[in-house]
Amino acid sequence: MLTKDSLINSRLNLSYRDRDDLIHELSEKEREIAQYTWELWGRNNQLEPTREEWLAKDTTKKLIREWLANPMNEGKTFQDSWRTWLYLAGRGNGKTRSGAEWVRQRFEVGGVSRMALVAPTAADARDTMVEGESGILAHSPPWNMPSYISSKRRLEWPNGAIATMYSAEEANRLRGPQHEAAWCDELTSWGDQETWDMLLFGLRIGKCPQVMVTTTSKIGHKLLKAIIKDPYTITTHGHTFENAANLHPQFIEHIRKKYEGTRLGRQELEGKYIDEGVGVLWSEDVFQYLDQAPIMEKVIVAVDPAITSTAEGAETGIVVVGKDAEDNGYVLADHSGHYTPSGWAQKCIDLYKMYRANYIVAEVNNGGDMVIATIKNSDASVKTKKVVATRGKRTRAEPVSMLYEQGRVWHIGKFHKLEEQQIDFNPEDGESPDRVDALVWGMTELIINPIEIKIRYL
Repeated sequence: MLTKDSLINSRLNLSYRDRDDLIHELSEKEREIAQYTWELWGRNNQLEPTREEWLAKDTTKKLIREWLANPMNEGKTFQDSWRTWLYLAGRGNGKTRSGAEWVRQRFEVGGVSRMALVAPTAADARDTMVEGESGILAHSPPWNMPSYISSKRRLEWPNGAIATMYSAEEANRLRGPQHEAAWCDELTSWGDQETWDMLLFGLRIGKCPQVMVTTTSKIGHKLLKAIIKDPYTITTHGHTFENAANLHPQFIEHIRKKYEGTRLGRQELEGKYIDEGVGVLWSEDVFQYLDQAPIMEKVIVAVDPAITSTAEGAETGIVVVGKDAEDNGYVLADHSGHYTPSGWAQKCIDLYKMYRANYIVAEVNNGGDMVIATIKNSDASVKTKKVVATRGKRTRAEPVSMLYEQGRVWHIGKFHKLEEQQIDFNPEDGESPDRVDALVWGMTELIINPIEIKIRYL
């Protein structure tokens, strides 16, 4: 009969197909063992780091010397010295399953009897970590199935071990309890650092208190950065597409097209930490230029009218954009400037006719229906569409900046004022950049919205 150890050893030389064939050849009892042997099925980066991986970390060299010199560590392995295992992975990579299996391992063979399960909210702890399809209950074997006592917010194992659920919104609940280990999920969605601090204060019993953190990254997240830099942290990364076999093909197709090759893609798909200023959306190296535009499938004149026409006030943003059959974007013209209402309306109409545009898209937050009426009063035959800003500037601009990062936008000639405004644009400083606003409205209408609609109805 195959034992659990022999199954694990066999995994080293077997493909997934051969592994399936092996399982079919097993007895019923052996198949049951195999079903709940995570080491047989999990990818290498989903398994707890090995001693070799831990010792290979550059920052451990000094720790090794300190560890060996400390008499308190007699009888322990150096692997026990890591404090935090950070599994930083993309959306849908399998982080929750990895956390649930780590909890099982700690209770079944790790000698742990008290553990904290911490999620952004109490509902997240229940719905994802405990009851979710990748959670603890779904992947615990029948012979060691914990009882879920919802009134006490905890799981109890047959051997008396207990895992208590906590919400990051209630840091004070972690002030008193003591734990030997903790699983923290989606740490970058926690409100502040207090919950993390209270958790660490309570990790003070057992042979070697340790934490597993499963989370997607977040640009400039201070707590995540501190955890990564901690010499007692070992980090493993996971890419969304590693788990493609368990994700819908259309989901993979659309997120690849929308995010791959962008900063947000490196964060949300690759699980990489990006330590950049949160205000930067465009840099000089993302601009691409052509002398002449290819055949356009669709052209839009985008206008963001200014409240006043004075030279001291903001300009009216007027940008002409187009897209080709491959959904690549092109900035064809920038005629932003200080205009009277009739002046910018006539300029939009002239550009509409010059570029044979499909329609004029106008942002109407400041002028309401008068914006469209101003255009129609000059030429009733012009096709128009109004758009209203219901989301923040960063939320609107970020998808367009990602198109630039992916190399999917070209400028037909240089637009110095527009490009300077793109580079200087910081959504957090309260400024309202006229040229960038018009650009964002145009590209969103051309490319971003159609992709969003496709994803929404998958």
